[in-house]
Amino acid sequence: METTRQAKISRLLQKELSEIFRQQTAKTHGVIVSVSAVRVSPDLSIAKAYLSVFPSDKAPEMIESIKASAKTIRYELAQKVRFQLRKCPELQFYLDDSLDYLENIDSLLKQ
Repeated sequence: METTRQAKISRLLQKELSEIFRQQTAKTHGVIVSVSAVRVSPDLSIAKAYLSVFPSDKAPEMIESIKASAKTIRYELAQKVRFQLRKCPELQFYLDDSLDYLENIDSLLKQ
């Protein structure tokens, strides 16, 4: 059960992370990275961000690139939320493939 504080911090982190990724992906033409969900641990020390990448064939390399630059992303996030949060949580990034799953089910149903 997620507490109200966890939910508020999750929404804040999702909003700010999506803005960071929007600015970074403006430089890489043709690839869109969106933050579909953020889950925060009960002690607010770890935030798991689920990312959706379009086109999906470039997803594994984008996730690896994002994981490699997690420290700089955390620093940028800390600069944006420094007045709302005392300590910025550690970031963990995961690929959200739920859209690919839905697309696969739709194609199977059409057959």
